[in-house]
Amino acid sequence: MTAATVDRAASGARGDQPPVPDGAITITVKIMRFNPEVDSEPRWESFGVPALPTDRVLNLLHYIKWYLDGTLTFRRSCAHGICGSDAMQVNGVNRLACKVLVKDLMAGGGKHTTITVAPIKGLPVHKDLLVDMEPFMEAFRAVKPFLITYGNEPTRERVQSAADRERFDDTTKCILCACCTTSCPVFWNEGSYFGPAAIVNAHRFIFDSRDEGAQERLDILNDAEGVWRCRTTFNCTDACPRGIQVTKAIQEVKRALLFRR
Repeated sequence: MTAATVDRAASGARGDQPPVPDGAITITVKIMRFNPEVDSEPRWESFGVPALPTDRVLNLLHYIKWYLDGTLTFRRSCAHGICGSDAMQVNGVNRLACKVLVKDLMAGGGKHTTITVAPIKGLPVHKDLLVDMEPFMEAFRAVKPFLITYGNEPTRERVQSAADRERFDDTTKCILCACCTTSCPVFWNEGSYFGPAAIVNAHRFIFDSRDEGAQERLDILNDAEGVWRCRTTFNCTDACPRGIQVTKAIQEVKRALLFRR
């Protein structure tokens, strides 16, 4: 990778002078850029951005795109930590850009702050921070993440006790952001591994008392690229923006397989 630092002119797409909030300080946002049409490999590019401590990293990216360089490419949607669109590496850690506050990244002792932003690892990069999510979604679809039942349709709703619902409550929180899967070193090096997110979504139905497809999913996850590839590094649990106990869920699926035998 090559490093490039660019001083951007003050002209932007939304006016001659970019706005500077009262009380803002200038921080450096260092972004890993890649344009397949012109770049042979990724490169670093730095921008000086006025920021408030209460800004989120997503705000800084918006500022760069709107006022400094309209070619910067990244995903985002709800901007409230629910859609999972803006997963990226912030200072080397998988995070949702809309949930990371500048104040939590500021250097102490009056030192200048530099924030690095890069695409999540293990997935092909289309451009800049935009990755191809299809390999991730393919693994998600492979574990049949939907309710499976057999026989006649019931004449009433499928009743479930609060205790049965609690059994898999944690894994219902997944927003498919890919933070967990792309923090996994096994996934980086072995792209065929299902990955933590797929296993979490299988867990959600394996332990659902209304579901009748648990054995099918366990057969899928008993594959060479399934749960047994997990090395219990806890990277996935640390990376999850929803606080899901990902490693615990994977271990519960392993125990279900062992018990079934």
